[in-house]
Amino acid sequence: MAFWSETADGLEVRVRVTPKGGRDALDGPSLLSDGREVLKVRVRVAPEDGAANAAVGRLLANAAGIAASQVTLASGATARVKTFRLKGNAAALRAALGLTP
Repeated sequence: MAFWSETADGLEVRVRVTPKGGRDALDGPSLLSDGREVLKVRVRVAPEDGAANAAVGRLLANAAGIAASQVTLASGATARVKTFRLKGNAAALRAALGLTP
């Protein structure tokens, strides 16, 4: 199963976050031991008071070329595996993130 899916108003992207990862980066797709595919993401900030979640949202927004306000955390606020919703044209978001249908 892919780590992303189209929604009526954009994309949902499942990520595995490494906080305090030394740099802010999208590290590419990865397969978890339970068979789920995720996009590996690392951010410099610690997972305190939602700072890491906000950093991931900004990183996804920057990579997709959309405003940070167009990215919301859909699930996994305190988990390493999270789902983010990106609002916008799904095809344009896929292209910006380098995702193939």
